[in-house]
Formats: sequence, structure tokens, C-alpha cells
Amino acid sequence: MSIDEFSAYGYFFLTLLLVVGLYAYIYHLYKKKKDATGVDYENYSNMALNDDIGDTPVKPVSDEKKK
Repeated sequence: MSIDEFSAYGYFFLTLLLVVGLYAYIYHLYKKKKDATGVDYENYSNMALNDDIGDTPVKPVSDEKKK
């Protein structure tokens, strides 16, 4: 086995490992959408797109004070 063949196998397996790691990380992000407090921050992802004055808010706020 020459050094060229060894580096080709190394490149292939490193690329495969990085692809599997990337897909595992993406799966981890979408599996757990809420954080520890239970807030789903995916609702906030469209705030930059829906920023007109007439758009509905992401989290409605009531005028009543909490007692």
C-alpha cells in the first residue's frame, strides 16, 4: 500500500465520518426543539420576515398585569 492509496482511504473515511457527524447534529437540533425551560424558539425564526406592523406577534402580550 503506497502513501497515495493510504491518503485516499483516509480522505474517504474522514469525509464519511464528517457527513455522519453533520447529519447526527442536524437530527439532534430538530429532535429537541424546546430548550430546558420549555420555550420553542423555532417560532422566532420568521420574525425577520414577518416584521410589518399588521403582522401577528410571535408571543402575544396581554395588557393585564399579572398578580
